[in-house]
Amino acid sequence: MHGMLIIGAGLAGLTVAETLRAEGYEGPVTLIGNEAHTPYQRPPLSKGYLLGETAEAQLMMRPAEMLAKKNIDLKTGVGATAIDRAAQQVTLSDGTTLAYEGLALCTGSRLRPLPLAGANWQGVYGLRSLDDAKAIAAALESAQNIVIIGGGFIGLEVAAVARRKEKNVTVLEAADRLMARVVPPLISQFYLDLHTSHGAEVVLDAMVSELVGNSGRIAAVKTKDGREFPADLVLVGIGIIPNVELAQASGLEVNGGIVVDACGRSSDPAIVAAGDCTARRLDDGSLRRLESVQNALEQGKSAATALLGRERPFTAAPWFWSDQYDVKLQMVGLTAGFDQVVTRGDATSGKFSAYYYRSGKLVAIDSLNQPADHMNGRKLFDKGISPTPEQAADTAFDLGSLLV
Repeated sequence: MHGMLIIGAGLAGLTVAETLRAEGYEGPVTLIGNEAHTPYQRPPLSKGYLLGETAEAQLMMRPAEMLAKKNIDLKTGVGATAIDRAAQQVTLSDGTTLAYEGLALCTGSRLRPLPLAGANWQGVYGLRSLDDAKAIAAALESAQNIVIIGGGFIGLEVAAVARRKEKNVTVLEAADRLMARVVPPLISQFYLDLHTSHGAEVVLDAMVSELVGNSGRIAAVKTKDGREFPADLVLVGIGIIPNVELAQASGLEVNGGIVVDACGRSSDPAIVAAGDCTARRLDDGSLRRLESVQNALEQGKSAATALLGRERPFTAAPWFWSDQYDVKLQMVGLTAGFDQVVTRGDATSGKFSAYYYRSGKLVAIDSLNQPADHMNGRKLFDKGISPTPEQAADTAFDLGSLLV
């Protein structure tokens, strides 16, 4: 029996493996990870781990012994280099080949490189893996001038950590507002005020032109308007690129990600995909990429079930979160195309929620230090219930009552 083969040992890959066992599959399950570590959580890397509040052991999702008890064969430090779909075989980087009955591609994503000379100076980092986080944590001990290139989640989370460590922090964002790809202007402004109030310098419309080095080490970051920012540690956080090359070379449909349906099935009936590497085709034919813990988890469950010939579509509303300083931002839904926003609570207090509507229907909620609003929101979306803008704005109205 060839069994099930999973390429990628992150959350999506681990979820596929464990769901296969939970659903009663008794054949061989092999989990391939190109990192040396057993599966671990990534979200704490830019938060608790860098702060020293989360130990490496706490990041680990499953020790190898637990996987072995479930008869999941974990192979670390090896990647896949080719898929032979006709023979249903995968070639690994160590030269071995593995046959499969079903294949799950959970290849994740990689950091988008900074296309400038000097990007490889010592002291310039990206943050994607545990090894990246280890290197940054060590460098933070002696670094004093920190420059963050990119005002997205990762960059701002690291900026918050660095300020809490009393470092000098400058955030350089090419757009005209922070986190522009994922939050509307109201939330961008809140976070601009939050970071500046904690002593970080935030520069918008900042086009980086050069990374200046001295004896092979980063010394400063220059922008096109002639400004120069001293730096002995630079974090580049300008996005990620889905790892689709393996799928593309095998002839699978790829369009900004490995194209899958609601159950994680690719264009090959024997192959599924889950996590950051995917682009899901929606009912209207459009494609959607999600980069989140929820997506990896739910797609992983759907993909494993599909490998067993069953239907378990991923239908829940998308949700995300970010921790910066003492503020937890929790998001549910997608704000694209909203035409009305109402706030619930006092936006100046740091504890409020923004409710976004399109043509009178609720499409997203951003909650800041309001976990009850977030949890209610997820339930509202899952039940297809849309409170009116007036109900959402009225703190005296119990939105939970709509769920009864």
